[in-house]
Amino acid sequence: MIKELDSVVLAVDLPAHRFKAGDVGTVVHVHGNSAGFEVEFVALDGETIAVATLTPAELRPVGRREIVHARPLPA
Repeated sequence: MIKELDSVVLAVDLPAHRFKAGDVGTVVHVHGNSAGFEVEFVALDGETIAVATLTPAELRPVGRREIVHARPLPA
């Protein structure tokens, strides 16, 4: 079960935000009974890039032994 402050991984691309499946965010709010999530995406320098409302199908929990990969966000 995903809860507030959990790190999560995008399961799909979000072209409107320039995010790709595999990007990592933090859950900042859970909508009733895990019906949806507000997820904050932050650059490695600390800048908040976006807060997106996502469905459970659009994200997944971080898996065991996964590693974060840095990539530049297109302009």
